[in-house]
Amino acid sequence: MTRKPGLGSLLLLGAAAFGAYKYSKMSDQQKKDLMDKGKKLMNDNLGGLGNVFGRKTGAPTNGTNV
Repeated sequence: MTRKPGLGSLLLLGAAAFGAYKYSKMSDQQKKDLMDKGKKLMNDNLGGLGNVFGRKTGAPTNGTNV
C-alpha cells in the first residue's frame, strides 16, 4: 500500500523550495546578516541549547572529542 502525500507536506515542501530560492538570490552581506540574526536568536532564546551535542564555542574542531 502506498500513501499519498497530504496537503500539509506539499505546503511544507513549497515553503522550503521558496526559502531555498530566496536564499540563493541573496548577496553575501545579506547572508552574513541572516546568519548573525540566527545566532543572536539562538543565544537569546535558547541559551545553552546550542551546546547539547558537546560542541564548545570558539574552539576549532579537528574531529576528536577530548
